[in-house]
Amino acid sequence: MRKLFAVVNERGPHWDHAKSMEEHADWRAHADFMNGLVAEGFVLLGGPLVGTDDVLLIVRGDSEDEMRGRLAEDVWVAKGLLRQRQIAPHCPSRPSTFLAIY
Repeated sequence: MRKLFAVVNERGPHWDHAKSMEEHADWRAHADFMNGLVAEGFVLLGGPLVGTDDVLLIVRGDSEDEMRGRLAEDVWVAKGLLRQRQIAPHCPSRPSTFLAIY
C-alpha cells in the first residue's frame, strides 16, 4: 500500500548562494522533472523552506528505496545542486483524522 513520506533535501556542494534558484544550471530541466512528479501524483507538496538550505517534499510511494531512486533522477541531484538528507515515512496515529484534511 502506498504511504506518505516526508523528504528533506538540502542544497548541495555546487549550489551558488549568490544566484537565485532560477539562475542555476538546468533550472528548466529540474522544474520540468519536479512538475512531472507532481502530475504523476508522486509529489503532493514541495518547495524550499524559507531561511534554510532545505527543501521539503511530501511524496506518496511504497518505500524509501523508491523515494531515493525516483528523486535521484533529478538533474540537480546528479549535478550536486541538491542532495537527499532525510526520508521518513509518515505514520499518523489517527489515520481517519489525517485523511480528512485531503
